[in-house]
Amino acid sequence: MHAVEFIEKKRDGGEHSPAELQEWIAAYVEGAVPDYQMAAWLMAVYFQGMTPHETAELTLAMARSGEVLDLGGLGKTVDKHSSGGVGDKTTLVVAPILAAAGLVVAKMSGRGLAHTGGTIDKLESIPGWRAELSDEAFLRQAREVGLVIAGQSKNLAPADGKMYALRDVTGTVPSIPLIASSIMSKKLAAGARIITLDVKVGKGAFMKDLEHARELARLMVDIGRHAGREVRAVLSQMDEPLGRAVGNAIEVREAIATLRGEGPDDLTELSLALAREALEAAGEDPGRAEAVWKSGAALDKLRAFVAAQGGDARVVDEPERLELAPDVFELRAEAAGVVTELDAYKVGLAVLRLGGGRERKGDAIDHGVGVRLAKKVGDRVAEGDILATVFHRAGRGLEESSQRLKEAYRIGQRAGVPPLILEVVA
Repeated sequence: MHAVEFIEKKRDGGEHSPAELQEWIAAYVEGAVPDYQMAAWLMAVYFQGMTPHETAELTLAMARSGEVLDLGGLGKTVDKHSSGGVGDKTTLVVAPILAAAGLVVAKMSGRGLAHTGGTIDKLESIPGWRAELSDEAFLRQAREVGLVIAGQSKNLAPADGKMYALRDVTGTVPSIPLIASSIMSKKLAAGARIITLDVKVGKGAFMKDLEHARELARLMVDIGRHAGREVRAVLSQMDEPLGRAVGNAIEVREAIATLRGEGPDDLTELSLALAREALEAAGEDPGRAEAVWKSGAALDKLRAFVAAQGGDARVVDEPERLELAPDVFELRAEAAGVVTELDAYKVGLAVLRLGGGRERKGDAIDHGVGVRLAKKVGDRVAEGDILATVFHRAGRGLEESSQRLKEAYRIGQRAGVPPLILEVVA
């Protein structure tokens, strides 16, 4: 591998061939290319960009850098990914709906960094539930239950893990080709034939504006097609949190309520939209999403999934078993009016300060802390009304958390409620 020549080619705006990219990624994973040379190349990509075809080939090389799961023989397999947001517990609603509708949901998921926890952190608030499964157990549960969500294997797209760590410390994270290849390399390696993407847009999302979010969504859909997968991307608004619960256990409670038909309208709307897109991509009737949700079949599937991974399935019928932090603070409105803004990023920081997220990998997380939002954009409030309830533990982080939450709310006289689903890229 002529590393310097490879770096110079991208520095000067050249396009790498598939063979060059495959050799580069393989050499990096094997240690033949050191971090400082990979960092130089990442910076060259940051400034020069990559063509769609080049990005797709980079993604395939990253996906093949480690284990690639073989889900053949499992029927119509589907994976769902969100680009991250505040209060985003859609996987906990969408996955049981899809499994109950006859698809096989086989998903590798990660733990969160910053804001609140990831899907695995939320599920780990269920007593006994375990994320670590062998490949054999993962495939067996997919076959028998139709739904499995496990912690991401270190052997899954290892090039991405190494490259992301470098991007994080070299200022090269906000590169759309690198973001797309990072997300999609893990999705391709995880083996599902159908991939549904929820690309968040707004203050609480990584992508702050619609133009760049659309570019990312289109690129990820194209990568999937290049790899022979069926991919749909839904662009959804994340200026304010999704749903009314932000935390870990409190979000699982809300997801269960949503599967019962008792959840907030926005979470229900987005979850059903994502499920319909996945079913349509699989060649199935998208109307089955609402049918299995209304019938209770999705709730039954969640119960079976929790039990299969060692969790206390009684939480599905008794969500109060999911322990919340015992101490409560109520943020109240200082004036009457209408909620004109609820900054998702600041709400996320409020939960992070309570201990509900992590600032560094490996940090412990408190599953019981969180925030329940009584008022959201468009809601009328009287002076003294509860805006939000904070669940904290003996005041840890409460002062800063409550200040962030106070800053997140703006009260005015009129508010327009923006659409939740902005567009679909397919």
